Amino acid sequence: MPRIAVFPGSFDPMTSGHEAIVRRALALFDRIVIAVGVNTDKQYMFTTEERMEKIRSLFADEERVTTVSYNDMTVDLCKRVGAQFILRGIRNAKDLEYEQTIAAVNRTLNPHIDTILLMADDAQRDISSTLIREQMAHQQTD
Repeated sequence: MPRIAVFPGSFDPMTSGHEAIVRRALALFDRIVIAVGVNTDKQYMFTTEERMEKIRSLFADEERVTTVSYNDMTVDLCKRVGAQFILRGIRNAKDLEYEQTIAAVNRTLNPHIDTILLMADDAQRDISSTLIREQMAHQQTD
């Protein structure tokens, strides 16, 4: 059975930290599905298609990485794509605490899906989509 992981997030935008997590995780999984979350209550800087296109172009060299959008529970998406794992990156203790809570909920919803947490590389530890969006907004006003 192939080892398939779903890497969920809003990826608004995908950062070099996200990319590094996926590239490192390719050593662990046969396939990674990058799942772009769609929440109609959230304001995004980029459209779903723009976010997905950016991800596709970043991983054009890697056939084991695919991209989908979704607007339901991550464990439901895992079931649809045949994934046994949810992949998440963590930068600090705050991320770890949050991810542990989400992992416990997901495990309750589907005990057959495990969450795998990878620590961010030192070089990307301070990078976040929020920071990138703020930088982009300031560059547009300059």
